[in-house]
Amino acid sequence: MVHGAAVLCAGAALWRVAERGRGLRRARLVLAGVGAPGAQGLERAPDRSGPSWWAVGERWWAAVRGRRAWLCLAVAAVLAVLGESPLPLVAGAVAVPLVGRRLRAAALRRAREARSDAVVGLCGTVAAELRAGRQPAGALLFAVRTAGALGPREEAEVLAAARFGGDVAGALRRAARQDGADGLAGLAACWQVAVDGGAGLAAGLDRLEAALREHRDQRERLRAQLAGAWATVAVLAVLPAVGLVLGSALGARPLYVLLHTPVGLGCLAVGAALEAVGLWWAARIVRGGERV
Repeated sequence: MVHGAAVLCAGAALWRVAERGRGLRRARLVLAGVGAPGAQGLERAPDRSGPSWWAVGERWWAAVRGRRAWLCLAVAAVLAVLGESPLPLVAGAVAVPLVGRRLRAAALRRAREARSDAVVGLCGTVAAELRAGRQPAGALLFAVRTAGALGPREEAEVLAAARFGGDVAGALRRAARQDGADGLAGLAACWQVAVDGGAGLAAGLDRLEAALREHRDQRERLRAQLAGAWATVAVLAVLPAVGLVLGSALGARPLYVLLHTPVGLGCLAVGAALEAVGLWWAARIVRGGERV
């Protein structure tokens, strides 16, 4: 318990130092006028104070944040020391790729949602530029550069088509194949109808933007309604660890029983299997609700 508490306190202290350092750096940049007009020509005095604790903590946190899956191995090492058994290390090594895959999936989901929001902004920007008097090609060029909804290859293709009179609708349809950029297919359809039939492009983009915003708001409302279910899943995941801590506080030595006795090893195997199946089933139910 003492070793575990020491590790937790050290991690919390480093995280606090990193966050404080990040805030101080932002404050220094703001007060120094970095980014203000004419600030590029100003020379800054070299910093001779040397590396500070907050800078070291910030670098450490940036390195750890990119490899969060390896924290499973660190926690397993602590449990292995406390339980005097190599089994937690084996479990931690197995958990690293699984947790890494989950983290990558979460990062891809966030990137998909960010691109979807950028597509909504792209449609709104094109419609606004058209009402301001710009030609469709110029409005699309401006919107694509500012929205950030396309990847580098897709953006270059759309910009080239809009600048040199190419197949803009086809370029937008190809860009819509990106994950989260489905709304670009609607923009391509509006563009095609406006070019071939002479219909108003701004009116069609307004309706498209309203539909995309409604879809996004519906997704956010559903996520808010499922927040309680996800909290239940998180509580179920943490309960075994809470039981181990309570058992250690009562002097029952649960780690020794689980890692050094045949009955404990059997209970550990069965409990781990049931925990994994329960979490998978609960997450499947909640994600099924998200897809409805």
